[in-house]
Amino acid sequence: MDRSLLEGDPYALIEGMAIGAYAIGAAHGFVYVRAEYPLAIERLSQAIAESQRRGLLGRNIFNSDFTFELSVRIGAGAFVCGEETALMNSVEGRRGEPVQKPPFPSERGLFGKPTVINNVETFGNVAAIIRNGSNWFSQIGTPNSTGTKVFALAGDIQNTGIVEVPMGITLGEVIFDIGGGIPKGKRFKVAQTGGPSGGCLTREHLNTPIDYQSLVELGAIMGSGGLICMDEDTCMVDVARFFMEFVQEESCGKCVACRLGTKRMLEILERITQGKGVEGDVEQLIELGETIKETALCGLGQTAPNPVLSTIKYFRDEYDEHIRNHYCRAGVCQNLFLSPCENACPAGVNVPGYIALIAANRPVDAYHLIRQENPFPAICGRVCTHPCESRCRRAQIDDPLAIVDLKRYAADEALKSYKPAVDLVFPKKGKSVAIIGAGPSGLTCAYYLGRLGYTVEVFETQPVAGGMLAFGIPEYRLPKQVLEREIQSICQVGITLHTGMEIGKEVSFETLRKDHDAIYIATGTQHSRKVGVPGEDMKGVYHGLDFLRDVNLGAPVSIQGVVAVIGGGSTAMDAARVAKRLGATEVHILYRRSIEDMPADKREIHEAMEEGIQIHELVQPISFEGRSRVEKVVCKRMKLEGFDREGRRKPVAIPNETIIYDVDLVIPAVSQYSDLPFVKRDDVEMTDWGTFIIDRETHKTTMDGVFAGGDVVRGADVVITAIADGKQAARSIDLFLGGDGVLNKGEPIEIPQPMDDPDLLEHERFGMKCLDPEERCHSFDEVFAGFHKLNAIAEAMRCLRCDRR
Repeated sequence: MDRSLLEGDPYALIEGMAIGAYAIGAAHGFVYVRAEYPLAIERLSQAIAESQRRGLLGRNIFNSDFTFELSVRIGAGAFVCGEETALMNSVEGRRGEPVQKPPFPSERGLFGKPTVINNVETFGNVAAIIRNGSNWFSQIGTPNSTGTKVFALAGDIQNTGIVEVPMGITLGEVIFDIGGGIPKGKRFKVAQTGGPSGGCLTREHLNTPIDYQSLVELGAIMGSGGLICMDEDTCMVDVARFFMEFVQEESCGKCVACRLGTKRMLEILERITQGKGVEGDVEQLIELGETIKETALCGLGQTAPNPVLSTIKYFRDEYDEHIRNHYCRAGVCQNLFLSPCENACPAGVNVPGYIALIAANRPVDAYHLIRQENPFPAICGRVCTHPCESRCRRAQIDDPLAIVDLKRYAADEALKSYKPAVDLVFPKKGKSVAIIGAGPSGLTCAYYLGRLGYTVEVFETQPVAGGMLAFGIPEYRLPKQVLEREIQSICQVGITLHTGMEIGKEVSFETLRKDHDAIYIATGTQHSRKVGVPGEDMKGVYHGLDFLRDVNLGAPVSIQGVVAVIGGGSTAMDAARVAKRLGATEVHILYRRSIEDMPADKREIHEAMEEGIQIHELVQPISFEGRSRVEKVVCKRMKLEGFDREGRRKPVAIPNETIIYDVDLVIPAVSQYSDLPFVKRDDVEMTDWGTFIIDRETHKTTMDGVFAGGDVVRGADVVITAIADGKQAARSIDLFLGGDGVLNKGEPIEIPQPMDDPDLLEHERFGMKCLDPEERCHSFDEVFAGFHKLNAIAEAMRCLRCDRR
């Protein structure tokens, strides 16, 4: 930032320093410039020479008795020279090391003389303030931080470079309005201000005004104005390690606190990122950091622990994951995972392994490899939100691999034979487990427990198994035949499945506890949450989950005229597209945020728009109106202003602006919730939203022998996380019942070795055939036909095999 002023307007600095020298009676000034800024040195030197030629520097300036000489000192760029006493040592030609104060530079500084030290930015503002007055300058910024600040935007941000903004502007405005937001559709995670001595600002700080006091209160500093943005693929433990490594290398070594303290902190951080961290490491980092802050000799040493302490403060869970679970959620610490895509999969599927098997034309082996970690390959190949693809390193070259589509290809090829999958099942253990809910989480838990030899009974209220897979996802996305085949392959390990049996009616919860050694509750979120506006109980209001359940289970559903769907998630998209297929003349989706903020999968949104469904963003219903049934949806218009705690733009109502939609049917699909009438709230700890409070590591509830997972714990979530919960619960239940917690995943499958390709060329992903929008919106035929064998193999061969070591 100072460098930009030296290069762009060095005369502002010269004038400011000359005025300052005149005010205090100084005759000589020095400008310390790092050697790696040759353009700044050249332009400043030229400006000084020109000022001397014009009589603006030198002896008897403007024919007065005021004399001021200005010299440039070129420094080696040592970080410690940001501290004033080390800077003066460097200017004097000595080693840049800090010295104890007092005496302070204003008493005895450069060459033993009283010295005023300030930065380029401050001197550059002096002339403008004197020319226009302090009131003019104070009009910009905040009362306690007046004026402007120059920032250097860097890192994961669209518009990098130098920006000048008024003090008090919010962090979100700088990053999103000026910086253009985060590239490639990634989410903002953190901003580092103040460089290696600074601290972190997270999503919940996007509304924070950028001024000196606000940043200090959050454990950050303004510093020279560096602002580094980081997206969701950033590991905060690794960030702390990086900054500590820099500080350790730049330490002048004069004081023990900085020389040895930062070294010990770096060693702990390196150990954590390598998967060798132990309990107590974080506490040691905090103790060391606070000690260094209190005892280091100079200001730089005292602020050196800031990045570590700041990341621990806001991202302690990431440190704990590294230490306890050997897991790096960002996929950065390579010793902790096989590949970035495998690391991003909640179920931990060996993605490079099954893709390599497809490339080798072994799709059935690929299917069995997937089933070791996920018993629903054909289903997840159709409905998974594929977080793995967001971490695919192929995206750095062209497009990420079509990982989810390749999973579907392997499953479809394996299921073509109609031969049941053969699973290795251990002998019976003589212990039984009851599972309530036959959705993806409950069936996954049942599958792995059944393979371990437990007697497993699954109880499902609905007439069919599958949970949301059966009644929440339409056939054009998930054909019933595919669901039935995968449920059959799960049940063949010896699971007893009871459908149409509601706990609390056909059988009591107390009886289940008495008859079984453990219970896993995975009932999901079975009820649609109301929008909460007047008229919601009118005829013609059909809540999303009820609507999809009735359609999927074959109940008579009549649709005609104009349909409005409220919401932006997958349920809303499914409800809108189903309504279109059932005969609606028009379908409108009303969403209170922008389309970019819709939680539904981007492919679903695109497909819905292809089918003629109209999406209206930034509108929020305030009432449903009509005589005998709903006829109108009255909405208030919204605008995006500020940010919420998740880092999304916050919708705010525009006063006195409404819009009315004429409709024949309204389908609210905003969220779902759980209802557990068979469990008394006094017997188990639950949240206000009706979800269980559990131990996140073991999935234990506060009721002995009762475990829970999936949406009944998380709230409405996606299929793959429910599967992951069921798998982890199976481990925990096995440990609870005396086992070792190691799941039976079957025999290992040989994976082809990676081959180096010297001719790695850019190539976009291979596509799949899909039905024409005009054709598909009149039937429930599956939209996508799946990969052709040749395209599947070619797509698999795009894999970079990040699992190689």
